[in-house]
Amino acid sequence: MAFRAAMLRHIRVPVQNLTLKRPILQSWSFGNPTRSMSSHGDDHLDREEVIERVLSVIKDFPKVDPSKVTPDVHFQKDLGLDSLDTVEIVMALEEEFKLEIPDKEADKIDSCPLAIEYIVSHPMAG
Repeated sequence: MAFRAAMLRHIRVPVQNLTLKRPILQSWSFGNPTRSMSSHGDDHLDREEVIERVLSVIKDFPKVDPSKVTPDVHFQKDLGLDSLDTVEIVMALEEEFKLEIPDKEADKIDSCPLAIEYIVSHPMAG
């Protein structure tokens, strides 16, 4: 704790003043049905973009023949990958979409449809 306090005393971060176009209280209005404070707005990925990026990650994997990759492909049955390869693909997907998939969930992802569904439903995928 002392180290943290010492570091914070020496770190200087420039602060910018932000000008709001509307009062903050307006976004908390009960009559406003939008979730303006949510991070799940228009920036959430659509299904087609997720499919395209998942397929790209899998096609770039060294042991995969890109011509065999489709949105319905199973990593082991169709591509002949082993469990370690599947773990590496899941790690590549985590990096691509900037999210962390818990081990319990990652163990279930063994095909493109499961990877796509997980990422589409994950609110923090980017």
